[in-house]
Parts: sequence; structure tokens; C-alpha cells
Amino acid sequence: QVQVEESGGDLVQAGGSLRLSCIVSTVSPYSFDDYAMAWFRQAPGKEREGVSCISWSGLDTVYTDSVKGRFAISRDNANNTLYLQMSGLEPQDTAMYYCAAAASNGASCDIEADHMDYWGKGTLVTVSS
Repeated sequence: QVQVEESGGDLVQAGGSLRLSCIVSTVSPYSFDDYAMAWFRQAPGKEREGVSCISWSGLDTVYTDSVKGRFAISRDNANNTLYLQMSGLEPQDTAMYYCAAAASNGASCDIEADHMDYWGKGTLVTVSS
């Protein structure tokens, strides 16, 4: 069973920065780099949306339009950790942020929730105006 745990959510002022982390525990013979990883978010009263993803190698990344140029996804395969560096935060970025893992089947990734195999419980990001 793969376990996914997010951290780093906080209350921050608009224009500020925050870094989310996600630690993934895998079960042998699988390792962290057998999974493409992604961040999703869900704001109150809204549907969950894909924010960003990164391929197992880190060479391919995808961002939803609203965060391009402000957010950066990265991964440290040696330490089983996924990151989301967020800058230029806006009140509309307020949401519960979820980390998700998908068994990798190639060199790319996507931010389709139906393609994810494992989910964390989320970490709350609140951006005040």
C-alpha cells in the first residue's frame, strides 16, 4: 500500500510564497520513481482541479493555466518527496491541496484525477487579501 502525506499548508498574505511537500512511502518492489506525481486542489464549493504534475524522471511537467509562471513542481527521488513551490499567491489559490501518485506508464504525466492511484488527505492553503 502506497502512503501519501502532504505538509506545508498555511495562512499567507496575497503575493506571498509557500512550499508544499509530499512524502510518499512505497512497498517493495516499487519505488517512488515508479510513479508520476501530481498536485490537485479543491476550493470550498468548487470541484477538484488538477494543478500540476511531474513525470517519474522529473523531465516532464504540466501546469494548469491559472498557475503557470507562479507555481513550480519538483521531486526528489532519493528522498521520496514531491514539492510544489507557490509564489505570487492570490486569494483564489485558497484551497485544500492534495498530492496524488499514478503508476507511471511512460515519460509523461497528466492532471486527470481519474488517472491517479493514490491520494493524500490534503493540506490547507489559505491566502488572505
